[in-house]
Amino acid sequence: MYKIKSIILSGILAFCNLCATAQSIDSGQAYEIHTLSGLAMDNQESVDTGSKIFISRRVPGKESQIWQFIPIEKDIYCIVSPLSQQAIDNGGDGAVERSILQWSNDLNNSNQRWKVNRQSNGNYIFTSVASGYNLGFPDAGLVGEPVFQLKPDIHQPNQQWILVKSNVKVKADPLKTHSNNDWENQNIFAINKEDGHATFIPFANMEEMQADPAYRRPWERTRSSRYVLLNGNWKFNWVKQPEDRPKDFYKTNYDVSAWAEIPVPSNWEMHGYGTPIYTNITYPFRNNPPFIQGQRGYTVEKEPNAVGSYRHEFTLPAGWIDKEVFIHFDGVYSAMYLWINGEKVGYSQGANNDARFNITRYVHPGKNQVAVEVYRWSDGSYLEDQDMFRLSGIHRDVYLVASPKVQLRDLHLTSVLSSRYDKAELNVKSKIKNHGKAIKNASVRVSLLDETGRNLKQFVTETGALAAGKEVIINSKGSIRDPKLWSAETPYLYTVNIELLDEQGKVTEATTQQYGFRRIEIRNNKVYINGMLTLFKGANRHDIHPQYGKAIPVESMIEDILLFKRHNLNTIRTSHYPNDPKMYGLFDYYGLYVMDEADQECHGNMSLTNNPAWEAAFVDRMVRMVERDKNHPSVIFWSLGNESGGGCNAVAEYKAAKAIDDRPIHYEGMNDQADIDSRMYPSIESMIEQDKQPRDKPYFLCEYAHAMGNAVGNLEEYWDYIEYHSNRMIGGCIWDWVDQALNKPGEAKDHLYFGGSFGDAPNDNDFCCNGLVTADRRVTPKLLEVKKVYQYISFKMNDKNSVELHNRYTVHNMTHFNLHYTLEKDGKVIKEEEFGLPDGKPNERRTIHVPMERYLTDPNAEYFVNFEVKLKHDCVWAPAGHVVATEQFALNEKINKPSEIKTDTPGNEILKAYEEERRYVRFENNNCGISFDMATGQMIGLRYGAQEVLHRQQGPEFNWYRSINNDPRNWTNTQIKLQDFTWKQAEDKKSVTVIAELEAIIGKVNVPHTITYTIHGNGAIDIKASFKTGTDFNLPRLALQTSLNPALDKITWFGRGPIENYQDRKNAAYVGLYSTTVEDMREYYARTQSMGERCDSRWLTLTNNYGKGIKITPEGTIDFSAQHYTDRELWQVKYAHDLGNIRRSEVVLNLDCVQRGLGNASCGPGPRPKYEIKKDSVYTYAFRIEEVK
Repeated sequence: MYKIKSIILSGILAFCNLCATAQSIDSGQAYEIHTLSGLAMDNQESVDTGSKIFISRRVPGKESQIWQFIPIEKDIYCIVSPLSQQAIDNGGDGAVERSILQWSNDLNNSNQRWKVNRQSNGNYIFTSVASGYNLGFPDAGLVGEPVFQLKPDIHQPNQQWILVKSNVKVKADPLKTHSNNDWENQNIFAINKEDGHATFIPFANMEEMQADPAYRRPWERTRSSRYVLLNGNWKFNWVKQPEDRPKDFYKTNYDVSAWAEIPVPSNWEMHGYGTPIYTNITYPFRNNPPFIQGQRGYTVEKEPNAVGSYRHEFTLPAGWIDKEVFIHFDGVYSAMYLWINGEKVGYSQGANNDARFNITRYVHPGKNQVAVEVYRWSDGSYLEDQDMFRLSGIHRDVYLVASPKVQLRDLHLTSVLSSRYDKAELNVKSKIKNHGKAIKNASVRVSLLDETGRNLKQFVTETGALAAGKEVIINSKGSIRDPKLWSAETPYLYTVNIELLDEQGKVTEATTQQYGFRRIEIRNNKVYINGMLTLFKGANRHDIHPQYGKAIPVESMIEDILLFKRHNLNTIRTSHYPNDPKMYGLFDYYGLYVMDEADQECHGNMSLTNNPAWEAAFVDRMVRMVERDKNHPSVIFWSLGNESGGGCNAVAEYKAAKAIDDRPIHYEGMNDQADIDSRMYPSIESMIEQDKQPRDKPYFLCEYAHAMGNAVGNLEEYWDYIEYHSNRMIGGCIWDWVDQALNKPGEAKDHLYFGGSFGDAPNDNDFCCNGLVTADRRVTPKLLEVKKVYQYISFKMNDKNSVELHNRYTVHNMTHFNLHYTLEKDGKVIKEEEFGLPDGKPNERRTIHVPMERYLTDPNAEYFVNFEVKLKHDCVWAPAGHVVATEQFALNEKINKPSEIKTDTPGNEILKAYEEERRYVRFENNNCGISFDMATGQMIGLRYGAQEVLHRQQGPEFNWYRSINNDPRNWTNTQIKLQDFTWKQAEDKKSVTVIAELEAIIGKVNVPHTITYTIHGNGAIDIKASFKTGTDFNLPRLALQTSLNPALDKITWFGRGPIENYQDRKNAAYVGLYSTTVEDMREYYARTQSMGERCDSRWLTLTNNYGKGIKITPEGTIDFSAQHYTDRELWQVKYAHDLGNIRRSEVVLNLDCVQRGLGNASCGPGPRPKYEIKKDSVYTYAFRIEEVK
């Protein structure tokens, strides 16, 4: 992701004084910027943020070659394309010879500030204020080359430019400067909206509340007599722009009978209205806050600002006539007006904050009408610039609640735990508001119940006199002994019931909160929960569902939480906005630590964070989140927002949050204005360097291990340091949880689409598909790797009869678990046992006796022991027997090698040799037939009995190609030249040696390689291949690829599995004996790419339905993949659901000598050095192919 760095220019421009003369530039004038050879600077008609700038042949009148200079201060300008409305930007990079970008213009962004110096010869030098480098281009100055920043040298012609005035008028709308619309005014985000408050449902009395099916389960639907759910089908009208909306639709006499219906909650794009837009940073409209304006080439050209008009009727319950009535919206994208019975009630922004309106004076007995007008874009959209699909509409619950005139408006629950955790004091701060006449007194009764429903404590506090229209704060407190503590491991919840009583002692209102006692501390630069050092092992999660968009069903919420828990994730960052309030009840219940993040990201225009005119809008979002979620024990951290830079508004957010609640505050964009340091996507070296800085704060990775496509390499190395060696580190959240991919209305559920699939512009393609699970929540090998690395019990094999277990839980004793182990000989179980673990408190180690040495009797066999730690009993998130931790140990060392074939080996017969047409050579006997093309050096035939093994003569051939999101590669035509081909038969005629010396030419990269085949008379073929990498080598693999008979689609291997694994992602893949089909070796990446690798195999077989085929045995081990696609086809086809259209009948088998690691370079560091292919090196491997009869 794009990061902005500010580097102060100091003294680097002194050389300009020698030859520069003052020259004013007309800011109202359009210019062409030419090289000395007459080429023109050109954005090639791109309007996309992040596009490169090039030098092109000058085309008179071409708008993409027109530039304007916006003055900032003396001789310093922002250079803007009127076509794209984007500025020339150095990309926040201090590196030389890095391409210049165009970026959303921002006069406060130092990366877009250029010092303009006119030389004595009339030419111009443009110097970056941020980096000190000059605008230039490669020495050759060829058409189509990119514009770079170069080390200053005014004598170099490739750093000199000529300005030519132009009369071209770019057809672009002028920047909007004024609007009377509420939705284009950053100061208007709430009209007649109630103040923020905790989430709770009012009931008539305790009896009704305790009989409710949602009592103590706040994510379920309540049946309170003071609650009416308005979800369901509403009448709906959609228009592409505000001018077309039905302006009178809210009137009670306006006929909407012909309108369609839409479910509420939902996103209207998921029902065929308008276009889903996926963009990461670039605003989907012109970047001119607070206004919503079109941008050439964007979706907003055809859909300027869609408006959805909603109408619905409800019946007011008879018992509500004397009550205060409120309508509540849990979330609306992005701005809404509300009318009740034709009367305007109010307005709201903040798409993921709730909005409540008092509608008492607008409702009447019987039928009532609600009308909501929703705007897709508003000034609030500038603060909702998250990396996500931009979807619209009423996307969360809508409901009514009623309260008595004296209302329990808000509750704030806090607690104090004694130093020994043997006493807990509960504090309840109630806000009581009087909507009616003055009263002399009322009282609040608080009851604290344990999980069985036993009443532990009850205390009553009086309000005293309460004037009409006033609100008072009532503080109540009570203590209990020996409280059970809440943590993610043991999420014990007490029930706090609150009743409001009138002067006569009659209950007028009741409500309830689930509450957990726990203490959060920062000590010694680490975080402690209930006195225990805690590491946060998490992932970021967006609200997304392939069918429902952002309108997430409760079932999907629970599914995500169960997957988190079952795969050892204990932390969720609500990236980058508050989740549906029901989620927090689930977090509390199931046990997850939460970093609750404000709905605040202005990534495309970070200057807003330091613009005081936007302070109120920033603070409102933060305050409403804190007020809503303050009673949830799962919330450990507040976060001010995401990727918005620093400034006065972040400071104001921090202060406002701290005035309400004292939990630690996170904000990666301004670490000094936060309680913890935070970084995104550091390399391991950078992470270690930052961890060692003398900072008095914990250090957290709010985003790391970018899980885009086939990814999550070297995760173990991050956590080895975090868990065992760090000074300040407290964990991190992987980016991210689930692929953001959507279905198109009417298409199959397995058709998953990403950015650009909907004709959306701008878009960032599949950069939204970064999930540890697929969009439809399919578990991936990435998630299984995370489960292994995040596990809370580690293993150490002391000897062949004992294993040491280290308990890294913070609460659970080892007695909570069983240990199951299997001893395997060459992949087959020969001993198995399961038993309960002994007492072992958190952070203690226990040695467990597991006698195995006496079973290790065969020196020619390979023995492995597999350990599993399992839940002993059922729990709310998994049944007994669920595996929480695993490990595998090799118990002996064995060098894998095919057996020697001698002259007298049974079945080793004489081979006959035939040369044909001076091009082909064939070796055969009763066992086999093998043939080569002597013009190419390739094996073109391999027959065992009557079965041909190869498909269409495609024997082993060099393959370099692999393309994944972390290492995307376009296919480069590959030429394989035969340098020499020889064959020689042994004296006994029972073996033949064939040597093919070849050179692969891939663009500018040459890979000389030699393949040696030793063909034995029993049909076995020993193949040895060596590859030479040069100084310019930059390819991802060295492999031999072959195509096999379609019948050979049953595969068995003894190696790492059963899941896909790579050299830097194989911790969860244990050596074993596995069988499957080639079809089932595929994965489900939303954007198709190379997949299906299996590492460290001792042997593999590919057979037909009758068990006949081939066996491959390497010297040592081998990595392989077997698919019905080539890697090139996987990258070209793009969508996973289209794989069936390109499926080959044959088996494409790759046998890797070496393959580059996965790394995380789609957004972050590439593979670790040990997982790279070295330059100037020779790589060699050998394997045998033989018949399986």
